Amino acid sequence: MKLQILSDLHLESETFDPEPAAGAELLVLAGDIDTRWTALERFRGWPVPVLMVAGNHEFDGRDLGHARGPLREACEASGIQLLQRQETVLTSPAGRRVRFLGATRWSDFDLFGEKGRPKAERAAGYYLKKMGSTLGGRPLDTAALRAEGQACRVWLEQALALRAAQPVQATVVITHFAPSLRSADPRYGRQPGTASFCNADDDLIPRADLWIHGHLHCRHDYLVDRPGRAPTRVVCQARGLAKKGETLGFDPSRLFEV
Repeated sequence: MKLQILSDLHLESETFDPEPAAGAELLVLAGDIDTRWTALERFRGWPVPVLMVAGNHEFDGRDLGHARGPLREACEASGIQLLQRQETVLTSPAGRRVRFLGATRWSDFDLFGEKGRPKAERAAGYYLKKMGSTLGGRPLDTAALRAEGQACRVWLEQALALRAAQPVQATVVITHFAPSLRSADPRYGRQPGTASFCNADDDLIPRADLWIHGHLHCRHDYLVDRPGRAPTRVVCQARGLAKKGETLGFDPSRLFEV
């Protein structure tokens, strides 16, 4: 199955017109498409199925709990299938069946272990203030965000441990937050704030054939070894912000095969 992958388009402020890639059989949106949600309409009538996981900025200024339903409705109105701790199986035109597991996978701040968590949580305060989000009517803080991240982690671990209800030829995980420190933005490297972008899900990566993520405004395409099997491929196809030069080298028509 040939995938076109886009994330971190930030169409609330960026000037970019997404177009279908020639030969693509599926479009994957890995979050942070538009804080306003209105740009989701650009994918209405897309020539191939569209899967999406929400990014953190899809919830800017909103309540995480209350916004999930309306976000799903906005996606459905534009023909987008939103995966929120959910899975779906799609079949390519050639008959290849692929299972997709999707979740935002919020930060649990354990990237640097328990000892590094306090510094990671303090660094996260800056990003949470920018989001201006709530949960249950209360300001979204690191404790609430960590609980959301842990719930995503539990769901993913359980889903990856189960066989698909029907035979599949491949399993793809889609998250917004990155699954490994290997996906850290090289501009910033290893620092407490990196735990707001990457999680320590390295043990889960080998259970998938392809892991797609966004959130980091840089591109990644690397392999994780699996003894006795083909390696897992980890891909980030984020566009980022033009004013910061993050779009240099970005190819929105690039295809990834699974």
